[in-house]
Amino acid sequence: MLSSLQQFILLKALERGHKIERIIFREFYKISKTKKQYQEEIITKSLMSLIDGELLVGYGRRTPHKWFVTHVRLTKKGMRKAQDILEQRQSKLPI
Repeated sequence: MLSSLQQFILLKALERGHKIERIIFREFYKISKTKKQYQEEIITKSLMSLIDGELLVGYGRRTPHKWFVTHVRLTKKGMRKAQDILEQRQSKLPI
């Protein structure tokens, strides 16, 4: 089960297509009063979780202690998952 932030990340990546910058994911917190420091930590953890789940490919810099993800791209598995999320959201509308 994916969190709402992870679903947002997958849908944004599907919408944009190729490699996208992680700055775009801050839109999720536009109306939130969460501090920027915590926002970045939460986004990083969500990105790492999606990368570990083979839904995203991360691009960035490596230091001796950790990775700094600057861009991400959807994998085939990630595209299918994002399309499933999109279909679920659209099917919730009453007809």
